[in-house]
Amino acid sequence: MAIQQEESPFVLFDNWYAEAAECEAIEDHTAMTLATTDATGAPDARQVLLKGHDPAGFVFYTNMISPKAAQLQAVPRAALCFYWMPLGKQVRIRGPVEHTSDAEADAYFASRPRQSRLGAWASKQSRPLESSRALEKRIAKYVSRYLFGPVPRPEFWSGFRVVPEAIEFWLKQPYRLHDRVLYTKSGADWVRQRLYP
Repeated sequence: MAIQQEESPFVLFDNWYAEAAECEAIEDHTAMTLATTDATGAPDARQVLLKGHDPAGFVFYTNMISPKAAQLQAVPRAALCFYWMPLGKQVRIRGPVEHTSDAEADAYFASRPRQSRLGAWASKQSRPLESSRALEKRIAKYVSRYLFGPVPRPEFWSGFRVVPEAIEFWLKQPYRLHDRVLYTKSGADWVRQRLYP
């Protein structure tokens, strides 16, 4: 079985993403590794969740005072990697990063469960935590503040879009003779080529 040849990498990504969503052995098909670098060139990586995708890019949301946000502000380029092990499929994406609009961030934030919205207010993401009690107190503070009515999006919480310049599809094959197809952006078009395993 070989990778289906599509003119657009987004058609192929949509097909693989839908297949991963339907696979019961995959706990969360939206999970992806986000790789960044800081201003000194030191690399960093962590798992985040894909919250939207289209030909404009791949979107995730975060606390804007987190290390990843600081790294993306300093060096606005990133790489993403999806690995759906039960399917033997991987997708790698690289490109510049831009902020989502306030309207996009507001709409996504409003769609989150109420407890997640309150958690966004309470968490000082990645900063030292004195005790679990300190976090509980911060959660209680924001539960009390937003006891009635909607929980607004904090100004320090928003999203990023990775605008793809290269998308590589990898399909596991016997004897490590994997099938690989790389799409590279060239002007308004995508150039497709096969790669050695």
